[in-house]
Amino acid sequence: MTRTLVTGAAGFTGRYLTSLLAGQGHAVHGVVHFIPDEPIADAAAVHVADLADHKAISRVVDEVRPQHVVHLAGIAFVGHDDIEEMYRANVVGTRQLLEALALLEGPPKSVVIASSANVYGNAREGVLEENLPLAPANDYGVSKVAAEYLSQIYVARLPLIVVRPFNYTGRGQSDSFLIPKIVDHARQRAPIIELGNVDVARDFSDVRAVVETYARLLDAPGAIGGTFNICSGRAVSIADILDLVRDLTGHQFEVRVNPALVRCDEVRTLSGCAAKLEGVIGKLGHIPLQETLRWMLED
Repeated sequence: MTRTLVTGAAGFTGRYLTSLLAGQGHAVHGVVHFIPDEPIADAAAVHVADLADHKAISRVVDEVRPQHVVHLAGIAFVGHDDIEEMYRANVVGTRQLLEALALLEGPPKSVVIASSANVYGNAREGVLEENLPLAPANDYGVSKVAAEYLSQIYVARLPLIVVRPFNYTGRGQSDSFLIPKIVDHARQRAPIIELGNVDVARDFSDVRAVVETYARLLDAPGAIGGTFNICSGRAVSIADILDLVRDLTGHQFEVRVNPALVRCDEVRTLSGCAAKLEGVIGKLGHIPLQETLRWMLED
């Protein structure tokens, strides 16, 4: 079986990816910071290690000797309040993993590094392509830019693929994120929800489509050395999402705009271009947002 190392295997995305890869015949070795309360059922093995600890992650890499790697681990919430932890996880953790992989006698066939569309910042309107200059607007975005630059140090030694996912959602995502928050309020039949600007439109994908893309990239030789947006290519307004949830649930709730949640100078419409990605792995299997919301509401 193909040995595939997935960091952050206990996280929202990691669990979906582990299940998908296991179903495709991979022996998935998950790396976690601590043993999760809910077991990772589809993993062939789970390894506890702090990625920022070079000795710890080197032991795991030496033991597994992965043929493929997907690096998902890190702080994924933009509003995370421990900035030192964010940089340690997202930057130092990435560096120590790549160094451990580069020291292997036989390197992996592919290494996917999960960056973020946050590297583009918040000041651009319209459709974003990979060749745009990076302009992160918060510490999370800066940490992801740093991780991308770090990867360039290893590009001659490792078969790296950098991905920049835009917003995505699904069952199991924390309600600190926008769509799960809306879904949770609707399921509880709460009469009021507080949000920021509901007139903005963003690019949303389904987590199942995102992990399918990761899996396809692992076996795409043409992706090696590239950087790719992962997105739907369509912008949907928050107001439209609210209407979809109301239609699906029949629950008519009030939206109150909380000024504390409104970002200054927020661009109205923002989405990604997936043309470069589709040129390498073929047409993407998009799941309509309405179907994603229906799936989340039925959980």
